[in-house]
Amino acid sequence: MPLVAHTNLPTFDRLREEGEEILDPIRAQNQDIREMHIGLLNMMPDAALEATERQFLRLLGACNQIVQFHVHLFTINGLTRSETAQQHINTYYESFEQIKQDGLDGLIISGANVVGNRLAEEDFWQPLTEVFSWATENVTSVLCSCLATHALIQYNYGIQRTLIGKKRWGVYSHKTYNRTHPLVAEINTRFDVPHSRFNEIFQKDMEAYGMTVLVASKEAGVHLAVSPDGFRTVYFQGHPEYDDISLLKEYKREVLRFYRGEINEYPPFPEHYFNTEAQAVFTEYAEKIKHAKATGGELEVFPEHFVLDDLDNTWRDTAKAVFNNWLGKIYQLTNQDRRLPFMEGVDPNNPLGL
Repeated sequence: MPLVAHTNLPTFDRLREEGEEILDPIRAQNQDIREMHIGLLNMMPDAALEATERQFLRLLGACNQIVQFHVHLFTINGLTRSETAQQHINTYYESFEQIKQDGLDGLIISGANVVGNRLAEEDFWQPLTEVFSWATENVTSVLCSCLATHALIQYNYGIQRTLIGKKRWGVYSHKTYNRTHPLVAEINTRFDVPHSRFNEIFQKDMEAYGMTVLVASKEAGVHLAVSPDGFRTVYFQGHPEYDDISLLKEYKREVLRFYRGEINEYPPFPEHYFNTEAQAVFTEYAEKIKHAKATGGELEVFPEHFVLDDLDNTWRDTAKAVFNNWLGKIYQLTNQDRRLPFMEGVDPNNPLGL
C-alpha cells in the first residue's frame, strides 16, 4: 500500500532513505488506484513525536500495494509542546476541524504521557473525547494504542485502568485467540510484542463488557482486543509499532532520570529485551552512573553504540500482518466517500457479519 507524500512532512524523506516506496502526488494522480485516507492522532510528547510518525507510517506503508495511502496527521489541545515541536505541528499537521470536514476511512490514535492517575482530569481529556465521539459516528474503524486504549475503554464503558505496581516494559511472548477473526487470520499463533506501561485493563473486565480478546500474554496481559461489534474499535495495550531501539531509548531516558534525581531507584532492564552481552555492558555502566551521581563526577556517554547489533526485532512481521488485515477489512467495508463510514448494506453494529 504505497504511501503518498501529499505534504512535505520530513518523515516521508526518512522513510525513503530506509527504502520505503513513497509516491509523489503527480505519480499518484496518474495511477488508476483507489485512495484510502487514514488519520493519525499523534499525542506523544515532543521527544517521540516524529519517531511515532515514522513507526506508524512504516507499518502502514508495508501493507499490500493495491491502494494509494494518504496519512493525515493531527493532534489535540491539552498537550504541552515546545516551540520547535509546535512549529513542526503547525507546518505539517492538519486541524481536527479540517479532518472532520474531509473525513477518514480509518483512524489511529497514539499513546500519550500523563501527569496524574486520573485520565479524566488530564488537560487533553475533553479534546480527546471529542475525537472519540466524532470517530464513532464517522470512521469505519479506530485503532487505539496503549494510553488511547485505556482512555477510550474508560470513555465507552467506564472501566478505569489499574495501577499494576511496577512498570511493565519489555518484549513478551503472546498467543492468539479467536483465530477465525479477520484481524488475526493467517498470522503466527505465538509471537512477541513490546509493552511499556504502569497500568492495565484486565481481560476479565474487557470480556465482561462484550469486548473480544484476540491476543494476550501470560506475563503482559491483553495486547489486542476489539469492541463488541467486532471491528469498529481495535484496542492495543502493547506497542507493535515500536522500532528495535525504542525500548533502548526509553531505558536511556530512565537511566538519565535516575542520574538527575527524578527517580530514586536505578531502572531495571526491560524484560526479555537485552541479551547477556548487552546486560553486561549496562551493568558496568550502572556502576559508573551511581558513582558519578554520588560524587558529582562527570557523566560518561550512554554506551548504546555497543549494543545495537545485539537488539532483535521479533514482532515487526506479525505487526505488519495485523495492520494489513485491518486495512484490508476497512477497504472492503468503507464507503468511497470518506465522509461516510460504510458502503451501502453494511450493518454498523456487525460490520464483519460475524
